[in-house]
Amino acid sequence: MIKQPPSIFNDVIGPIMRGPSSSHTGAAVRIGSLVRQMIKGRIKEVLVEFEPQGSLATTYHGQGSDIGFVGGLLGYELWDDELNDSLKEAVERGVLIQFRIADFEASHPNTYRISTLDDQNERISLMAISVGGGMIEVQMINELSVNIAGDFFETVLFFEPIHAELLNNHKAVIEQTVSSIEYIEDSIINNRGLINIKTYHKLLENDILKLYELPNISSIIQLEPVLPIQSKKHCLVPFSNAQEMLDVGTKQSLAPWELAVLYESVRGSLSQEEVFEKMSNIAKLMCNAIEQGLKGTVFKDRILGPQAWMVDKANREAKLIPTGVLNRITSYITAIMEVKSSMGVIVAAPTAGSCGGLPGTIIGTAKEMSKSVEDITKAMLAAGIIGVFIANRSGFAAEVSGCQVECGASSGMAAAGLVQLMGGTVQQSIDSASMALQNILGMVCDPVAGRVEVPCLGKNVMAGFNAVACANMIIAGFDKVIPLDETLIAMDQVGRMLPIELRCTGYGGLSTTETSQNIYNRLNKLD
Repeated sequence: MIKQPPSIFNDVIGPIMRGPSSSHTGAAVRIGSLVRQMIKGRIKEVLVEFEPQGSLATTYHGQGSDIGFVGGLLGYELWDDELNDSLKEAVERGVLIQFRIADFEASHPNTYRISTLDDQNERISLMAISVGGGMIEVQMINELSVNIAGDFFETVLFFEPIHAELLNNHKAVIEQTVSSIEYIEDSIINNRGLINIKTYHKLLENDILKLYELPNISSIIQLEPVLPIQSKKHCLVPFSNAQEMLDVGTKQSLAPWELAVLYESVRGSLSQEEVFEKMSNIAKLMCNAIEQGLKGTVFKDRILGPQAWMVDKANREAKLIPTGVLNRITSYITAIMEVKSSMGVIVAAPTAGSCGGLPGTIIGTAKEMSKSVEDITKAMLAAGIIGVFIANRSGFAAEVSGCQVECGASSGMAAAGLVQLMGGTVQQSIDSASMALQNILGMVCDPVAGRVEVPCLGKNVMAGFNAVACANMIIAGFDKVIPLDETLIAMDQVGRMLPIELRCTGYGGLSTTETSQNIYNRLNKLD
């Protein structure tokens, strides 16, 4: 299957969620949801295993992979209030769920090896990965290869016994009898096989009954999408990198936000009005998170207490260095991060670990300048399209490329959004993003005590300040030197050069300090 182009609302701005990490909590909910759809009976037992060298072995509890997975398994959405109590709810429902560290071959640091048992004694095994920013991929079901990202309706047919020729014949029959197939894939091993049908709409019951007539079919699984934007075959987006966007913008005289709307309307099969409304609703959620954080949040299981209010208090008392908008940005970013750490509803932008930098900077600046929600929405769209280019090149997983693709990415996106907020050009938005990203290459991910709080808060604030400086420098006429497309190549290369100890594993940097270990031990006593 051809790789789908990134979507602003799938890959970049979102998910709307609760929890400390989109890679850990958000993705886990989506994986759990798909597992739930695979199980036909009542769930009795589930075993989730993580390999010891990956990120999840040391962080799955502190960053909420356990509560996220179980929440999805029980049918909760990423934003549901009940998510934080999912482990307790599973016990009350009589579901035995175990998390274990085990040696197995994994292709990605965020790999889940899952096995389930239902009350009909049917077993399912699968392998799934979290690829960053809440995006996922199921790679294997019952040892058979698949490629399920949650962006299609999936109908998976299992056959046993089967040989390659018969499986190919079945595939040809299905292509002739089932209409509107986007993609169809197959896999076979040891006389067992599957055919995976990807469609834009759920197959009707009549279609399923016909599929059950195929010789040697053993079972069928139907899965609904878990992403907000579905995919389609032959999705030809208007551009896929910064230079192409600049060419389109120049030719059609479009502003940065208009180019983002154009892109996402094609990618998501939405009207341009729907794209704008969707981002407007997201902007309002971000504003709500700031308001909630500034009022103060309460949550026992975290490192940092409420601190966002301190900035305004100290500023009123004339204790702070007079930095104007930067003090407001500091308080807004902190407010969002505190809502995240208290299991409130936030928007990953592009990840939950970097959820404060982009909205705190854009909304803080907009508030300082008395800008409207419409202006904020346009700035977020301009930021989102820069995120598309980052997603296309490296993705947003600190486990793969360090914090430079989380807080660093948010800084580049925020710089472009600020240029839009100031009425700048497409060239300026691209150049400001490039300059901001150049400044953060090599940023490591070393969370204290395995929590997404320290030094994550400071990195979010630094991302915001960097964005303001770079936006102003470019608007003033400074030279970015390296074009954005080249900067993104360098960022991807640098990220993959980082040692595994500095990629969200807890094995290096601040994670291994004595204080970090003491905090880890203290927090674990709370559980």
